[in-house]
Amino acid sequence: MTKSKAALRFKKSLAYHIIRALRPRQWLKNLSIFAGPFFWGNLLDGEVLLACIKAFFVFVMASSATYLINDVVDAENDRNHPIKKNRPIANRDIPEWFALTLAFLLMTGSLVFSLENFSRFFVLTVISYFALQITYSLYLRNVIIIDALTVASGFVLRVFAGTFASKVPISSWLVLAVIGLSLLLAFGKRRAERTILASQNIPLETRDTLKHYPDNLLDSMISMSATFAIVSYSLFAFQTNQTLTSSTLVKNLPITLSSPKLLMLTIPIVIYGVARYLYVIYEKNEAESPERVFLSDAPLLNSIGIWVLLLFILIYGLQGS
Repeated sequence: MTKSKAALRFKKSLAYHIIRALRPRQWLKNLSIFAGPFFWGNLLDGEVLLACIKAFFVFVMASSATYLINDVVDAENDRNHPIKKNRPIANRDIPEWFALTLAFLLMTGSLVFSLENFSRFFVLTVISYFALQITYSLYLRNVIIIDALTVASGFVLRVFAGTFASKVPISSWLVLAVIGLSLLLAFGKRRAERTILASQNIPLETRDTLKHYPDNLLDSMISMSATFAIVSYSLFAFQTNQTLTSSTLVKNLPITLSSPKLLMLTIPIVIYGVARYLYVIYEKNEAESPERVFLSDAPLLNSIGIWVLLLFILIYGLQGS
């Protein structure tokens, strides 16, 4: 009983609402920082891993700052939304002046930390991220198509930030795959949000762009983005030189299989994951929050776990075989 009362008091406290306003679930997007060094094969190097963790910490501060600014800008519209009305700023659990002050401190802290620990290219990437996200909150979010492209650009900046922090090259096909996936998430979110509002007979006034997105257009863009993501990732997997040409196993294979592209083994998992996300969008109507979907949909979460595990085995477990 005492623990229950303590938990209830915490949920009513300012600290609880601040944590909610920082959107910890959204920090999952910052894991894309690890993509470059992970696929390059040196993520487990001590210095590289530490640099990526620091970069992740920077973007946790940076992204939370932009979410606070976004929620202040969008507070009035959020109050008319069946889900977003419960956000701390929209629900007036946190004063807007406090949220903006906290956002300024987080932005300043992330920039100072970046200047002290990373190259100018990383710092410029963080500044570009701030400029992009603030412009998105103030204007670009209301421009059809451009709003989704802006979301995709945020993912790409994170990926490049990770490579700048770890000082590794990056495949163009991997960047294109990230763009395709982020576009799928962006358009899928808008499609699900339209469905949710329509099911509750709520006018599409919580976001101006929703009124201008026909369902047919969103369906076409979702299909295109899914295809683009799968094809780009498949080409990336095919062109990645992760082979076992020196292993005893490969020497005993027929010449047809003598130089296998092992990362291609992960393509079916990616196809399933994309297809499962499309199922969530169209059948379960739960894709309004992609990060919530990834954490709550067991088949999708399992496919991601298997994909990461298989990649880890192929890239790191078989090194030197």
